[in-house]
Amino acid sequence: MKFETISLEREMNILTVKIKDLKKDYQGISRLSSELEELVSEILLDEEIRVILLTGSEEGSFSFPVLTGTEDFNELRLTSFSISEPISRILQPVVAVIPGDAIGQGLEMVLACDIRIGSHDSYYGLPHIKSGLIPYDGGTQRLSRLVGKAKALEMILTGELIDSKEALRIGLINRVADKDDLMRVAMEIANKMASMAPISLKYIKEAINKGMDMTLEQGLRLEADLYLLIHTTKDREEGIKAFREKRTPKFEGR
Repeated sequence: MKFETISLEREMNILTVKIKDLKKDYQGISRLSSELEELVSEILLDEEIRVILLTGSEEGSFSFPVLTGTEDFNELRLTSFSISEPISRILQPVVAVIPGDAIGQGLEMVLACDIRIGSHDSYYGLPHIKSGLIPYDGGTQRLSRLVGKAKALEMILTGELIDSKEALRIGLINRVADKDDLMRVAMEIANKMASMAPISLKYIKEAINKGMDMTLEQGLRLEADLYLLIHTTKDREEGIKAFREKRTPKFEGR
């Protein structure tokens, strides 16, 4: 299908999703939400896709508009569309490749990804408080789970932006690279994960993401259940066979 707000590139088992610059386009955010919903539905049915790279076609692709109070009612209603929730439902690993700043709802979408790679001169923040608002697309919940309560409160209560050095220090992003080197670094990570057993990748995400909202005892039980399920897969048999034959395993996601 042809999309208006995103473009797709596929290389083997890796799907790259590029978002257009929507920082001044409220209607575009609505379309992006709908198109992401449709795209995610397709991804969930495609067993060949093992890793997704989420990036922007321009430096401002992750800097979405934050309300100033001058927008009309129709524009205000559009902000209720989520662009983070569809990303959070993807079972495969999702790597955010951030070519510029990630601000407002754009950062909230980045927070829904599993791994984040930013450029050296990028800035990050949730400045909603400056317009008398609060983050509305998962920012208060995902940021605090990622960087901790204290730092999340500081960032959201002040609305101030942090640079890439600070973002890396607190764990908001995983790696930093030059803009021209971002996709190379991301592809290295994506290729490494794509070579792993697809079911294991999905179960790892499930164990960690769901386990975060459980007690330790419940999380350990979930981990054990998923571990036992792995032993029923053909990929597990292939892993054992490849080890014995001293070769690289060829996982099929079954």
